[in-house]
Amino acid sequence: MYEVTVDAGFSSGHYLRNYYGKCENPHGHNYKVRVTLAGRELDETGLLLDFKLLKNVLRPVIDRIDHQMLNDLEPFTVLNPSAENLARYFYDQTSAQLREITGGRVRVKDCTIWETDTTTATYYE
Repeated sequence: MYEVTVDAGFSSGHYLRNYYGKCENPHGHNYKVRVTLAGRELDETGLLLDFKLLKNVLRPVIDRIDHQMLNDLEPFTVLNPSAENLARYFYDQTSAQLREITGGRVRVKDCTIWETDTTTATYYE
């Protein structure tokens, strides 16, 4: 099994619904996201997936939420924009693109969101 990983960053605001404490108020984070891919077969070049291509897959997902209030964007108008739900969002968004690009040869293994330097949430299936 092969794995490749790319990290990226974005800044967004949010607040947590049904939460009692400071995080119920609007505030922002400089997030970091890590997407790890896995697969058993390399392509004809000897790559699981070119890092540049993975960065290109991440770009529209990040561009949509960078410098935005997450609570104003689907699916976070209903879904709480917690780090856990952001990790799942990145997993789902990148998985859909990669299935199309690689025909299922490469899958998203997991996505991790750093809300701060010392706090993370990870989603995987």
